[in-house]
Amino acid sequence: MPPERPLLERLRTGLRWTLAAVYLVAGIFHLRNTASFVRIVPDWVPWPTQTVIATGVCELLGAAALLSVRLRRLAGIMLALYAVCVYPANIKHAFDHVAIDGRRLGWAYHAPRLAFQPVLVWWALFCGGVIDWPFRGRRNDENV
Repeated sequence: MPPERPLLERLRTGLRWTLAAVYLVAGIFHLRNTASFVRIVPDWVPWPTQTVIATGVCELLGAAALLSVRLRRLAGIMLALYAVCVYPANIKHAFDHVAIDGRRLGWAYHAPRLAFQPVLVWWALFCGGVIDWPFRGRRNDENV
């Protein structure tokens, strides 16, 4: 039996604020430590410095939009797409053993990080109200 709507909405709200905080911090890191992040940009991505700056801006805007009722759904979709788009950088970071600030992170960091990326996609979609899974198989607009 699916959880009651108030409980589901409290869960969604808590996860939404947490995800917004995660993207806020990530955006700040991307903008403050751009050179460190440029190292993990795949070679086929043009303008790596500008790309890292753009990702930081996207994270900040996504965090703010996720907290906006009017933009929440769009933010959820765009942050899910964002998580898919940056996955190649996470792969490069892991498989090329790229050092950030002189530190190489081992597989104890990279394996969970790579495995968690689909969760970030779900998290953004859930927080944006795009999906209710696994709490409901399908959204029923009459019960929203």
